[in-house]
Amino acid sequence: MADEESSDILRGTTLKVYLFLLRKGEPVGVREVQRVLNLSSPSVALYHLSKLEDAGLVKNKCGNYHVNRVVLKSYVKIGHLLIPRYFFYSMFAFIVLLIELTLLKPPVITREYFFSLATTLLFFSFFCYETFRTMRRGCL
Repeated sequence: MADEESSDILRGTTLKVYLFLLRKGEPVGVREVQRVLNLSSPSVALYHLSKLEDAGLVKNKCGNYHVNRVVLKSYVKIGHLLIPRYFFYSMFAFIVLLIELTLLKPPVITREYFFSLATTLLFFSFFCYETFRTMRRGCL
């Protein structure tokens, strides 16, 4: 299945199941998925795991499922953490903003300094907004 088709099924509960398997990093059974994600029954967990298996994202070995293929467009995986890519951009913009406010501050505020500060603040705000939006949406 193509990456676009694989990412299309990653919505809602199926996405939560996939993210759980990614974070866990080891094979898990249907009951564990059901318990951890508070799904109503093991059959619901099995349904979502089957969807992921049909898409080629998950493999089943003796009833234990593990991630077969990682599809992360807007996240970076560091260990067991999934961090939105925009987080790194927002941290860079924050550091630039701090440097502008401390080291590059002129004795008299000029138009150029104000414009530079406003632009950096705008970029920082945009990247923070995108980071929180990505986290809230849970979209890969």
